[in-house]
Amino acid sequence: MVELFSDEYFMRLALAEAQKAFDEGEVPVGAIVVHNHQIIGKGYNLTERLNDVTAHAEMQAITAASNFIGAKYLWDCTLYVTLEPCIMCGGALYWSQIGKVVFGALDEKRGYKKAGNQLHPKTKVLGGIMETECSDLVKQFFKRLR
Repeated sequence: MVELFSDEYFMRLALAEAQKAFDEGEVPVGAIVVHNHQIIGKGYNLTERLNDVTAHAEMQAITAASNFIGAKYLWDCTLYVTLEPCIMCGGALYWSQIGKVVFGALDEKRGYKKAGNQLHPKTKVLGGIMETECSDLVKQFFKRLR
């Protein structure tokens, strides 16, 4: 049983967002932003639908969260994302000064760590939460394309 408000609980919700992307033919990445155990932003990849290379799950969730709280800084918030953020999203997370980033699977080709740690120095990071489930969905997506 998954404990309510645990990292796994919120990652499951991010994975549900990733499944929406998968179902729509988008790279299956999902993200949610949480503040005080409340979801204040969520999103999934929309790059194909919006014809916008910046429409990543993290960007959708950050924008929704900022709009929800009426501020650009997400100091006391946690981003849950199914795949390690890319360099672009790492930059956006830096500027948002998000308090914590929790990701599922590593992205060894395009992850933010490829360019050094781009996150704000105060941002805490935790990786590998539900890594297998998150990784399997991405692998299934690309296998389907081939």
